[in-house]
Amino acid sequence: METETIQCLLKPKEYGSDQEVKWCPGCGDYAVLNAVKKTLSELNIPKEKATFISGIGCSSRFPYYMDCYGFHTIHGRAAGVATGTKIANPDLSVWMVSGDGDSLAIGGNHFIHAVRRNVDINLLLFNNEIYGLTKGQYSPTSEKGKVTKSSPHGTVEEPFNPGELALGSNSRFFARVPDTDVKMMVEVFKQAEQHKGFSVVEILQNCVIFNDKIHATLTAKETKADNQLFLKHGEPMLFGAENTKGIRLNGLELEVVTIGENGITEADILVHDAENENKTLQYMLTQMKLLEFPVAMGVIRNVKATTYDEALHNQRKHEMENSKFNSLDDLFLSGNTFKVK
Repeated sequence: METETIQCLLKPKEYGSDQEVKWCPGCGDYAVLNAVKKTLSELNIPKEKATFISGIGCSSRFPYYMDCYGFHTIHGRAAGVATGTKIANPDLSVWMVSGDGDSLAIGGNHFIHAVRRNVDINLLLFNNEIYGLTKGQYSPTSEKGKVTKSSPHGTVEEPFNPGELALGSNSRFFARVPDTDVKMMVEVFKQAEQHKGFSVVEILQNCVIFNDKIHATLTAKETKADNQLFLKHGEPMLFGAENTKGIRLNGLELEVVTIGENGITEADILVHDAENENKTLQYMLTQMKLLEFPVAMGVIRNVKATTYDEALHNQRKHEMENSKFNSLDDLFLSGNTFKVK
């Protein structure tokens, strides 16, 4: 029997629900929402084949604004529900939408184990370095010394770097994008969906109310060319307005060099290898910070590996095919049993 081929040719706006989008005017979430709709459209994913799972936070309103399946779960627990969703229906494209507080504070344990297990889920991690929905407390990614409602004298703790945390948990896919570049987001979201495994995409997102312009040095038109390094697999790590600056390896350290100075040529510039199993350089790229370096954007790591859901279904299939029991009754009546007449 021939199966019917479903052709989905929906425009981005057709993935939106009829619900009013209730984010603050100017919030970076609007751009992310538009990028996700555009991604689904360009990948030709039918509405009934996509589902959005969220926890708690401003970003977690996302499922209401998509005309797809969705589940708004509880604080920090989206990874568990998303995992169950993918296992129950492996054909679904599962997107987990979460914030830095939701995934890296109360949901931190779920985050590292979802990464470790390599479940085939796409995590969009909105990082605005603040708790926005609960009105401006500092989060696990807030910069040290940040003055907030819950740290009136400035924070005294070191923040999490989501890239370091992901790769430390053996992430097979990690990327970083700014919320100001829809084209870059779509390009990276598409690669995340096409990757089989747990894809972590850190989105540097602006909270216009409680942490406005926290990423402005990175995203401002006047400075972004010198402060963003957009990585592409197989291409040299060049940046700057004229692409004359680059990253090279000097011993065990990365350094910024300029082509044409001190005999530097493009041959001296590192070529990005996102598919390298050895994550040493990829880990170093996640650590690059402003002042000394540009911030690495794009897909930093993209390595193939067996997914948790695939391994689980293969194990189940093997046991069903090789079990000596054909039913639950056979199992109950096996071994030393007796009947009462």
